[in-house]
Amino acid sequence: MEISEQNIMGTKPITPLLLGMSFPIMISMLVQALYNVVDSIFVARLSDAALTAVSFAYPVQMLTIAVSVGTSVGVNALLSRRLGEGNRAAAEKVAHNGILLMFVSWAVFAVFGLFGSGLFFSFFTDNPAIAVDGAAYLRTCLVFSLGMFLQICLERLIQVTGRTVFQMLSQLSGAVANIVLDPILIFGLLGAPRMGVLGAAVATVLGQTLGCIVCFVLNLKYNTEVRLHWRSLKFDPPSVRGIYDVGLPSIIMQSIGSVMNFGMNKILITFSETAVSVLGVYFKLQSFVFMPGFGLTNALVPIVGYNYGARNKERIKKSIKVSLVIMTIIMAVGTLIFQVFPGALLSMFGSGGDLARIGEPALRIISLSFLLAGVAIVFSSLFQALGEGLLSLAMSVFRQLVVLLPAAWLLSFTGSLDAVWFSFFIAEATSILLALGFFRHTYKNKIQKLDTLQFN
Repeated sequence: MEISEQNIMGTKPITPLLLGMSFPIMISMLVQALYNVVDSIFVARLSDAALTAVSFAYPVQMLTIAVSVGTSVGVNALLSRRLGEGNRAAAEKVAHNGILLMFVSWAVFAVFGLFGSGLFFSFFTDNPAIAVDGAAYLRTCLVFSLGMFLQICLERLIQVTGRTVFQMLSQLSGAVANIVLDPILIFGLLGAPRMGVLGAAVATVLGQTLGCIVCFVLNLKYNTEVRLHWRSLKFDPPSVRGIYDVGLPSIIMQSIGSVMNFGMNKILITFSETAVSVLGVYFKLQSFVFMPGFGLTNALVPIVGYNYGARNKERIKKSIKVSLVIMTIIMAVGTLIFQVFPGALLSMFGSGGDLARIGEPALRIISLSFLLAGVAIVFSSLFQALGEGLLSLAMSVFRQLVVLLPAAWLLSFTGSLDAVWFSFFIAEATSILLALGFFRHTYKNKIQKLDTLQFN
């Protein structure tokens, strides 16, 4: 168990370990959230049609992220467990198969981008100003998305070493490049051609490629836990199966968000177009609250996975307790900001009018669910780290499809838009009960019995 003795995830006190690993991830995720807002502002300055074109492409982009992040969650959980077991050879097989799966995923989306982008936009609009620009944007983002797929996987490989500052450097380099290149390529600044919507796509893929290169170099130079060799890129069915045991439910779970968003838009459009805009603005704003929480759980997964493999249940229990405390603090701060300053938050997207009238009560009502959502996120990540990805999937399906959408639909018959926003709180309140039940089962069968549990 030489690896277990050397790896900080098996030795360093939990609180400073969790904070030290999560803080760089939080910073990089906040930068990513900021990029999404800035990117939308730049595109909106071109025309309403340009913003619409990019908006139509968004669900497909989110699907690529769902596949890449979900697969990487599986890689992270299995890799951490193998390192905790002290099995370096098995860990490296997991890493190399994770990279191979990213190549396969990219190839599928690239084919769709080449041949399906135009058809995709034809389902939504016959406006050539939207369809042509949108198809070009989507095609570029998909065909040249290899950097994004590999970057996300490589970040998870270096994350298991505990050096999340390197993950931050990778994401920051890509995000900063993206933000800088956006106005240059969109508006043709500094002698660059004016590319419009296509410029936003080119800036995106160049930023992703740079982030990938930075992360690859950092892995080669500093990752002593997992060594990468191109000749080791061979499919290993047990490793692939282990990755997808956790990763596939995570992929589906993250894809569900797109379905929920579509359904909510269908309900909200019966009130007004502004109601749909408020939901879109909310999702952009809430990312600044939830991204630090996701940064925390990104650090929690490898810590729990490692110590699960090392059969150290006391460190697992400590990790859960500390994570819940920190997450509660994050969500409490976010709730306070949304309750006190909703008008200031909305002013970034426009001044006064219906957006403020509808948006201010919406932000106040929805933010009541933040504390419950934070606890659910910790439990969901815990289940993934322990190889129980199906439980995380069940939580997501239950919250978004079984409770949230039906509740919103039923509340819409009241004729009150404010009532519809309460569906978010109802969904989180009911899903937390399910999460607690799952946690009790998992704690009894996996954590308490860890000393005698047989691993696959």
